[in-house]
Amino acid sequence: MNKPLFSTSGVRGVVNQDLTPELCKNVGRALGTLLPAGAAVCLATDSRLSRELIKHAVSEGLLETGLNVADIEIAPTPALAMLTREMGFDAGIMITASHNPPEYNGIKLFNRDSIGYSRAQEEEVEQVYYGGQFRAGKIGAVEQVPLMKDKYFAFIKALTAGWNFNYGLKLMIDPGNGAAAGFASELFRQLGFTVIPVNDVPDGRFPGRSSEPKEDTLQETIKFLRQKNADLAICFDGDADRVVFCDRQGFIGFNEMIAFISRIAVQSSGKLTVATTVETGMLLDLAVRDMGGRVIRGRVGDVYAAHLARENDAALGVESVGVYILPAAGYYPDSIFAALTLLGAIRQVADIREFLASLPPLHFYKDKVACSNDIKAAVMQQVGQQSASLKASAVNGLDGLRFEFEGAWMLIRASGTEPAIRVLAEAQGQAYARSLLSRGIVIVQDAIKKVSA
Repeated sequence: MNKPLFSTSGVRGVVNQDLTPELCKNVGRALGTLLPAGAAVCLATDSRLSRELIKHAVSEGLLETGLNVADIEIAPTPALAMLTREMGFDAGIMITASHNPPEYNGIKLFNRDSIGYSRAQEEEVEQVYYGGQFRAGKIGAVEQVPLMKDKYFAFIKALTAGWNFNYGLKLMIDPGNGAAAGFASELFRQLGFTVIPVNDVPDGRFPGRSSEPKEDTLQETIKFLRQKNADLAICFDGDADRVVFCDRQGFIGFNEMIAFISRIAVQSSGKLTVATTVETGMLLDLAVRDMGGRVIRGRVGDVYAAHLARENDAALGVESVGVYILPAAGYYPDSIFAALTLLGAIRQVADIREFLASLPPLHFYKDKVACSNDIKAAVMQQVGQQSASLKASAVNGLDGLRFEFEGAWMLIRASGTEPAIRVLAEAQGQAYARSLLSRGIVIVQDAIKKVSA
């Protein structure tokens, strides 16, 4: 049985090890074989040093199958997705490993309507890839396409026209030397904000900070924010499909921000459903509960959240890592539009923490247990057999096993990116949350022992 090419978010791996030029070329050939001859594809990269190597390999495969490639060079993922739709391309390809370290790269595919390729579509690409029967014919052409940034800027300006921004807020924009470097700060300036940029030059080594923005990697940004007396730091990952926020008090949590922005989206859209994944905590439910909102949870990955949001006509789709899929822009992660959605709804940054303080306190913990990839499926099956002792009120088995309890939940899920089984737990009581996490770890460890015996 062939190993799937695609993980939870595209094809991804260490360059020249997992992700070789030949693999990338054949992914291009497979995609090109599935698209009509003469089709046009929009292609962008993040700032990684391997971008030209991978882009060239993918383009070569596309050209050999008769496709034409519009190369827009370094651009954020939301810009690539939006431009694919608005410019009438047949597909979009983003060369990126998102938040992963510099030695990684990857390939992410978007449909002509801007939504990411579904798992069924990825399986079609895999089938052609492993079958090796690629279309041959007239060689396509590559065109360097300028002014794409202006088209994205115009699109965002039209979406936000008439919004009641507080232009007195001083914003720190931190793209982490990724694809949004020199891009997001310019847009926010053009919109009228006072902007202090940091890590704002594209550099695929990510010298300013890690390409994954989170509390421990943003300490220097927070320190700089305080020094400059800025109000809010808007921090992107390597390809800007994620965004997180910091204020003078520090990092504003993942679950906290998706809860706050989801509340804004429910209020502004009038739609009561929020689509998310099984990894998302209860704060989201609490944030929209008084408005009659409901939260539906599906598989982990922004593509799954996007399709779940579209299928259920949701107010938005979110992932707790800082992914926001806002239908007004499209069914793709747009971190820049998400940040503007936040800024359009608050007068002061303190509004965020004031609302969060009104919600019941929650305690969230996560850990992982090392588990070789070849036994993950068997271990998860064993976990399922042992989990009856948990006496959960409900179990979501769409992606791993999420157990619901009164005022608490626990998730046991095989990692899609490393040889490990992840355990997450959350409860209103700290001791309860810790005990759930410990119990989940013991269940996984026992399952590994039984499978390995």
